[in-house]
Formats: sequence, structure tokens, C-alpha cells
Amino acid sequence: MIQHSKIFDIQSKADFLKISLEIFQYQYQNNHVYQHFCKLLHKSPDNVRSLADIPFLPIQFFKSHQILSDNKPAEITFTSSGTTGSTTSKHIVTNLEIYEDSFNKAFQKFYGSAEDLTILALLPSYLEREGSSLIYMVEHLIKKSNQSESGFYLDNLDTLKNKLIQLDKDGKKILLIGVSFALLDLVENHQFQLENTIIMETGGMKGRRKEMIREELHSILSKGFGVSAIHSEYGMTELLSQAYSKGNGVFDCPPWMKILIRDPEDAFSPVKKGKTGGINVIDLANINSCSFIATQDLGKINKNDTIEILGRFDNSDIRGCNLMVL
Repeated sequence: MIQHSKIFDIQSKADFLKISLEIFQYQYQNNHVYQHFCKLLHKSPDNVRSLADIPFLPIQFFKSHQILSDNKPAEITFTSSGTTGSTTSKHIVTNLEIYEDSFNKAFQKFYGSAEDLTILALLPSYLEREGSSLIYMVEHLIKKSNQSESGFYLDNLDTLKNKLIQLDKDGKKILLIGVSFALLDLVENHQFQLENTIIMETGGMKGRRKEMIREELHSILSKGFGVSAIHSEYGMTELLSQAYSKGNGVFDCPPWMKILIRDPEDAFSPVKKGKTGGINVIDLANINSCSFIATQDLGKINKNDTIEILGRFDNSDIRGCNLMVL
């Protein structure tokens, strides 16, 4: 069994490759759904020697199968939002400590200690249902922030507006994390000029507004909040790690997560840098489910190795991750 601490101690590409291959072998042996998928592709630990050799399980399998690599009881089951009548993804988590380590360490890496921030969360569509991994993460960060003003907001936009203006004026360091449609609602009703606040969108119109491309969304939010850049979080029900963007739609991953791009016409072939394709995610924190997932999202890796998340395939269902239709 692989020690969880090794996942979060990765220091180099060689470390990442070594642990990825160890986890592939572990999941091949212990995850029956993934093993069956690999066998259909004639892949096994005998002939997988590099990241390019590893099969990526289509994300839809989380809707139709239990994706598990151990036999411990579930500590929690995260579910996707889904549209009315659609099948939701289920991510059975047998060790919440790994998820908490993952989001705490990633947040610390990109934003420093949560204790130094007042965290305001505008996530109405997530609060209105059970089983959101995003709510679980933000709730823990709010508790960790240890600021009395930190908290969730549902529909009380006037209260949030007044609090945001006052806290920013007082010089407090603030993180406002919100779903796209709710952030748009907020700036439609008030024009801000914020100086000490990070605005982070988690994507998603949830059927409440028309979808829009990221540039348009960020332009409206930047003007509305009076900030130079809009930050973004890229995560999903089926993952236990998140990538973050500090502006311009360019994302960075923590050391235990990697984004690769596959050919949209041939799922088993990579594309060259600068070309748009389907996003494959390696999330080593997903050791107890599946760490190698082919998403329905579109993106590209630029020649300088920066990552852009661009949208979703046209035939993908509308879901709760951070994307807008192209």
C-alpha cells in the first residue's frame, strides 16, 4: 500500500512519474472497473512504463459504476449537481483525510494560510443540495480562517454587499468565492471598487443564466468588482484536487495533479502544445478511486507550459465544474 504522505511530498517530475506508476499498478490490481477497462485496451503494469501509456478512465463511469480501489467503508459520497432528470456522478470517498490534506495543501501553496483571510462564499446552488465536495472544502477553509465575518451567503446579496464594502474598506484580506451566476447577480445590483479582495469564480450558470465564454464573464466581473483579475478554481466531483487560476484563464496544478491534453478525434493520442483537445487529469490524491480520468472538458497546454481550460465538448451534459460553453 502506498503511503499517502508520499503523494504530497512530490518534488520533481521523476517523483511524479514514480508515484503515478505505483498508483497505476495499485489501482489496476484493486479497482475492478478500471482493470476491466485497461484489459480492453491491452494495458497492464507489464506494458505501462510512462504517463503516456496509462489509460484514462472516461469520467462517465462515475455515473454508472462504483469506482473504488479499496474495500474500506465510505466516509462520504460526493455527488455532482446534474440537471433535472439527469444521472449524477457519485464519488465514494473512503478516506476524507486525503481530501482534506489535498485541498488544504493546494490552497496554502497558491493563497497562503486560510487563517489570514476572511472567506465569503456565495454558492447558493451548491448549498441547496447535499453531497457537494466544493461545499465541504469551502466550509473547512471558512472554519480554518478563524474570522468571525467568514461565512456562506445564500440569497442575502444586500447583506453580502455591505459586508464586502466594509471589510475591504477596513483593509481586511478577503476571498470572495462564488458560482458565476451569483457573482453576476451581485455586480448587477452594485458597482464595487475593491482594493483588498480576491474574486474567485467556480464556474457554472446552473441553468439560471445563459452560458458565456470566460473572457466575457471575467470582463463583466472585473468591471463590476473594480479588480484587475478574476481568479478561478477548477475542480469536480470526481477529483480530490483542484487547479487554480490567478487571472487570464491560465491554471496551475499542485505537484500531485497534472493535466494532459488528448486528441478530441482519437482519445488515445496526445496533441501537440498549443492545440485544443480533451482534458485528461492525473489526480494522485484519488488513490482510493481512480487517479487517471478522461474528462469531458476542453483545454490546451501552451508552448510555455501554462494550462488553459476552454469549455466542454458539445455533447457533454451541463455539470458543476468550472466551465463555460465555447
